[in-house]
Amino acid sequence: MKLGVYDAILHDRPLDQAIEVVAGLGLTGMEINSGGFLPPVHLPDMDDIISSPAAAKRFLGQFDGTGIEIAGLNCNGNPLHPDPAIGQAHAADVERSVRAAGALGQTRVVTMSGLPGAEDGASVPNWFVNAWNSASLDAIDRQFDVAVAFWQRIDRLARDNGVKVALELHPQNIVFNPATIRRLVDQGGLTNIGVELDASHLFWQQMDPIAVVRDLGPLVLHAAAKDVRINPAVAINGVLDNSFRKLRPDEQRTNLGGDEWANEWPVNSSWDFVALGRGHDTAYWTEFLRALHDVDPDMAVNIEHEDTSLGRIEGLEIAAGVLRAALSTL
Repeated sequence: MKLGVYDAILHDRPLDQAIEVVAGLGLTGMEINSGGFLPPVHLPDMDDIISSPAAAKRFLGQFDGTGIEIAGLNCNGNPLHPDPAIGQAHAADVERSVRAAGALGQTRVVTMSGLPGAEDGASVPNWFVNAWNSASLDAIDRQFDVAVAFWQRIDRLARDNGVKVALELHPQNIVFNPATIRRLVDQGGLTNIGVELDASHLFWQQMDPIAVVRDLGPLVLHAAAKDVRINPAVAINGVLDNSFRKLRPDEQRTNLGGDEWANEWPVNSSWDFVALGRGHDTAYWTEFLRALHDVDPDMAVNIEHEDTSLGRIEGLEIAAGVLRAALSTL
């Protein structure tokens, strides 16, 4: 298996220094952000790479002799957002990422399925958490029609570029569990669309990532190593706690496209993203890798660090230690 790091946590330094960090962790891959919610800090010349084999060769040359190789591109965003300032921009990033991956000899692009509004003319996405009423199912049917049309186009583009697109099973997206990825693939007749198995968003939904890998089998194309700790507050507020705080314009905040911004995490949270091993032990991650290995022995598994209690390098070191130990046991 191929173990690496998703580079967003290293956007505070240039690419050559980020490569050094990943090599120092004893890992071999770097998944590079290529747009969406975050800018392509380490891949700024995507259009040149797409149009010029020489530019692609120069970019790849930065990895020569480092022991690190590119392990996919990542443009997580909402390409189906009804606000064109967000949806159209993120959709263009998905297309550009697929073309750039083809130019760089990459076979994986990671993104999200996206989420449309509930009806024509909507300005914001609408995620139906529990569609117990008929109107909600009608709206979901419409959302799938929108999603299928978009992903059929991306599917053709991916085939033309020798790429497979791995959708993260992420809440607030139309695809967030096995049933929804199967519906998208089956309804659209898709051949080059599958799943990026990020365990963290399955944990907090009370799913078992290992069982999900075994259920989806070859639909799993790529994986992220990120852990979740369930906190005592879950007994009171449940996993769907919405106690976020909207940050003011004068506070440091992350733009998600258009005029959308990331909120402050709940203070007494029901669950938190944590470094590998702080939510589930090494034995669990060994079995997670085993399930992925059974699907594809060459599967790329990249650390995504979002543990806010740890520094950038500290969190990566802890996660890498657990991941290497799990692979060694396997």
